[in-house]
Amino acid sequence: MHADDTPAKQIIAFTGLPGTGKSTLSERLARTLRIPVFAGDWMMGALTPYRILDDLDRDAFISLHDHVLETLALRQLLLDQSAVTDSVLSDATARKWAGTAAEHGARLRVIECVCSEVDLHRSRLEGRVRGIPGWHEIGWDHVERLQTWLPPLTVERLQVDAVDSVEANLRKVLDYVA
Repeated sequence: MHADDTPAKQIIAFTGLPGTGKSTLSERLARTLRIPVFAGDWMMGALTPYRILDDLDRDAFISLHDHVLETLALRQLLLDQSAVTDSVLSDATARKWAGTAAEHGARLRVIECVCSEVDLHRSRLEGRVRGIPGWHEIGWDHVERLQTWLPPLTVERLQVDAVDSVEANLRKVLDYVA
């Protein structure tokens, strides 16, 4: 910890299916530590009006998404600051980001958000309206599709469950990134 009680510079990457609490926790952590959070859905929503995403297949979309988030996090590391990301993350991307962090004297901390109760997960997703400019609301069908093509993470990570309170999960995350 630094003298001001913030951890050494790091990329703190929140991942998990939609509706598992990634955005809530990443925003709470960013406010608590006073570091920026970069959310993939907000970033892609900002690009939507320019039709950049229209002709991208899934792999190209994911590549663009991950590269832009990594670049934003890298910029913070170059300023000797940490960054929080909020997106779905693969093992390959996590390993790449860990290398980027290490090259700049930082560390990567991955937090995987899950919801172990399917009915709760579905109700959390279906009951929310995020209102992200340029971006669509995601339905349960999107979660089911992601589950079929997104392999489980194997990288080192902290897993938090949305059945627990936001406060309890935030304490776990703060301990993990300290």
